[in-house]
Amino acid sequence: MGSIDDIANRYVEQWAPLDPIGATFVGVAGYDDQLTDLSPDGFAALADLDRRTLAALDAETPADESERVAKEAMQERLGLALERYEAGDITSDVNVISSALHGVRSSFDLMPTEGEQAAANISARLAAVPKALAEWCETLLTEARQGRVAPAKQIIEVAKQCEVWAATDGDNFYPDLAARVGGGTPGLAAELARNAEAARAATVETGEFLRRELAPLGRPKEAAGRERYQLASRYFLGATVDLDEAYAWGFEELARLESEMRQVADKIVPGGTIDEAVAALDADPARTIQGKEAFRDWMQQLADATVQELNGRHFDIPAQVQPIECMLAPTSDGGIYYTGPSEDFSRPGRMWWAVPQGVDSFSTWREVTTVYHEGVPGHHLQIGQTYVRAELLNRWRRILAWSSGHGEGWALYAERLMDELGYLADPGDKLGMLDGQAFRATRVIVDIGMHLELEIPRDNPFGFAPGERWTPELGWEFLRAHCRVEEKSLRFELNRYLGWPGQAPSYKLGERAWLAARDEARARKGSAFDLKAFHRDALNLGSLGLDPLRAALARL
Repeated sequence: MGSIDDIANRYVEQWAPLDPIGATFVGVAGYDDQLTDLSPDGFAALADLDRRTLAALDAETPADESERVAKEAMQERLGLALERYEAGDITSDVNVISSALHGVRSSFDLMPTEGEQAAANISARLAAVPKALAEWCETLLTEARQGRVAPAKQIIEVAKQCEVWAATDGDNFYPDLAARVGGGTPGLAAELARNAEAARAATVETGEFLRRELAPLGRPKEAAGRERYQLASRYFLGATVDLDEAYAWGFEELARLESEMRQVADKIVPGGTIDEAVAALDADPARTIQGKEAFRDWMQQLADATVQELNGRHFDIPAQVQPIECMLAPTSDGGIYYTGPSEDFSRPGRMWWAVPQGVDSFSTWREVTTVYHEGVPGHHLQIGQTYVRAELLNRWRRILAWSSGHGEGWALYAERLMDELGYLADPGDKLGMLDGQAFRATRVIVDIGMHLELEIPRDNPFGFAPGERWTPELGWEFLRAHCRVEEKSLRFELNRYLGWPGQAPSYKLGERAWLAARDEARARKGSAFDLKAFHRDALNLGSLGLDPLRAALARL
């Protein structure tokens, strides 16, 4: 490997000790007993690493095409991260799904729980929770005093999450975690319990800080505004898009999808509506599973079968990537997400579901496409294949490069691809895929509309509030009208959009970019185009921002 690859590899070596939480997430060994410094100095140290690395990259000329892609990718990702830091977006961030608080809690989900070393690591990390959360509160207050602060309503929602995580009649996360750890000595077990209680108490204190001290300083308006939103959009997509065009396209795409849904619904209930077809599917005992453990097992069986079915036919799935674990998250926030394998594959990739409290019945027709999205050929294949390619990719490209537009766009493209390959021939499963696609199209409209406070088109195809300007209240009405999602989960989704501007549209806009890249490759190569080879070569580039991805694919 050449100089740029050396810079990339050194970046990972210097980054891991600065961000132990991140190291756990990407599976870099040796940091599970630590937490990231969440003080202003800690954030500044990470930004300084980005700044120094960008300067080193600027001074180097790529030795070959691989290094050219690596340089473009790192400049785009690190450059945007630095812009967001300097704007205060990273250090003032409080949202219901991805803030530093969530990183602290969820880092424990990925840690081994059996054996004395595992117990010692968990105990040490638990002991570090009070300090880390105090540092985070210090950073948030420092930023707020400079006028850089999250919306007050978002802060309150996160305070509520702290209460649920800590409550003995809620998730009771830290004490339950300590009770699950096995293999330690009696003394270590007692230490675990003490440290878990301290972490629980610190979570309660953090919730009180958010509610009493930070929320009064919070922004009264949840809308990000165009300038802040444009930067966030560039970060999540890895591309600069015309937001007004994307907003208008969202209406067109949702109308197209709902038209197709009506056609599929007619196959389920002849002459019936979409909602009547949904009701028929939900009432079908063959498509319903009772109990979240049984539902997890169903997901596991489908995920395993899909790997076996696709491997060697449509994808060559590396042996290290073939295992996948379907997991029930230890919290009840309502999210569905994927976590990648460890760098050495001792920890497999995992599909998680944080089932809301009180939900115990599951409709399989809705979730076949979710398994494809989170598993194979979605995130699990995409991320796992990248981890394997040490002969092609430097360490940064394998384990740290990530763009939501690339990643979520690929996973949504993977859902559509499974339909194209004939795996959604069942009308119920097909309706589930289309419903998920429509949900993501709705998010393009609502996310851009609410944060930019745009006017709702007077001629919109749904006759919805013509001429009015978007508010969170109208966003909720539109979601309820077009999304068949359980109310608690949909409320979480709305809060997620309001606190994480620019991320929700990355799914559909990313999918649109993947489809365009495939069309361009097919047109360029003509009869020589091979779909399996296109997927292999594209994924072998790693997770690039969409602009670097387009440029790299055009050169293949």
